[in-house]
Amino acid sequence: MVVTRALLIGGGEVPAASGRTTEDLDPYTGEVYAIVAAAGPEDVTRAVDAAHAAFPAWAALAPFARRAVFLEAADLLDARSEEAAALMARETGATRPWAYFNVGLAANILREAAAGVTAPRGEVLSAQEEGALGLAVREPLGVVAAFAPWNAPLILGVRAVAAPLAAGNTVVAKPSERAPIAAGLFVADVLRDAGLPDGVLNVVTNALEDSAEIAETLIADHRVRAVDFTGSTPTGRLIGAHAARHLKPAVLELGGKNSVIVLDDADLDYAVDAATFGVFMNAGQICMSGDRLLVHDSVAEEFTRRFAARAAALPTGDPGHPDTVIGPLVSEDAARRVAALVADAVAAGATVLTGGGNPRGAVHPPTVLSGVTREMELHYAEVFGPVCVVDTFADDETAVALANDTENGLTCGIITENATHGLAVARRIHSGIVHINNQSVADEPHAPFGGVKASGYGRFGGRWGIESFSNTRWITIAGRQARYPF
Repeated sequence: MVVTRALLIGGGEVPAASGRTTEDLDPYTGEVYAIVAAAGPEDVTRAVDAAHAAFPAWAALAPFARRAVFLEAADLLDARSEEAAALMARETGATRPWAYFNVGLAANILREAAAGVTAPRGEVLSAQEEGALGLAVREPLGVVAAFAPWNAPLILGVRAVAAPLAAGNTVVAKPSERAPIAAGLFVADVLRDAGLPDGVLNVVTNALEDSAEIAETLIADHRVRAVDFTGSTPTGRLIGAHAARHLKPAVLELGGKNSVIVLDDADLDYAVDAATFGVFMNAGQICMSGDRLLVHDSVAEEFTRRFAARAAALPTGDPGHPDTVIGPLVSEDAARRVAALVADAVAAGATVLTGGGNPRGAVHPPTVLSGVTREMELHYAEVFGPVCVVDTFADDETAVALANDTENGLTCGIITENATHGLAVARRIHSGIVHINNQSVADEPHAPFGGVKASGYGRFGGRWGIESFSNTRWITIAGRQARYPF
């Protein structure tokens, strides 16, 4: 049965003004999973109308009432984990463990947002004048444009809206064309059922060919006061440029080219386990995935042998099967792109340790390569698939240089039994996040999440998320009448 969904505007489900729709495909079977409304610029304006109208009441709502919505939504999301897993499998090819992880973390992001609603905001300042009081007060911005990607649709769909809403803003969300339901409409369903008032969160879905026009229209609307984007670096550059053109602040969480560094004192059993997870979870379609494994010379041969064997044994195929680890990529085009990166590297001299070859539909085999050089596209390109490169180093200086040899700077993992050594290396890595004695994929809702360099700017998580989507005002109260020189 094909699912049909409309736009969500002002609390109502409405078709696109043009009547157009677009197909949402199951990446594993290639079948049409859903048909969703294909918004045009006029629908974006309607959604901003609704968000703008709802803003005063939502911003003025008592904090404890706002907090209750987020807590209820978190519990509802937990209760709908089976529904969410089925949705993610059909819409994005997600395996069940990945879907359940999405549910759990997304629910906790909502709980952290609830905590942020009633957390102290602002400071009392020293004043120059005797008896005066200065206040630094944080206030919501207004309407926020939120863009959510497909790869972790519940985590990133919730993250796109949770902090802006908790700060007292209203939101127009534009989910990825690859996951319009999981990354947008399903999230809105949960929040509506939890009591979110009409118009506070609006969702516009669109056809792929209209994505640039929809994004530009949304950002350009003068009532939209901030932009919240998670996605690829190339698209993030365009979004950031549009936001800058209209003098609007943006939080951009973009791509990564992340390393997992295995130091000479690492527990190899643990290192292989950690690297396997960091590289192959969600078939490598995570911004934090470990594209590069940098291994100390003294343990490289043994580590590589064990890791390649582990990769070769990972079950692949149907995301609905409980044992599947490597499900399909988001589309057959995505799988062909990854295969082309591997083929290009092999043609230029790289060695395939396991995997490689042509994908089966959207399913690309888990692949490990060595001998990838700086002249190959794979050295710098974000793979976003179940592929990694193993390289070696003789000392910390070389490991740091290899890890930093990328325009990105999102995350890094350092596997070591010596935390002091790990910290010394971590301090030299140019990334927004480093995990010592862990791999590169980790996310906690209260921690500052984001990258540096071409991995974006701004931070999600905890108080940093609230600060990203609020404005600081300076207010003074005079304790007595002032005297003026004229």
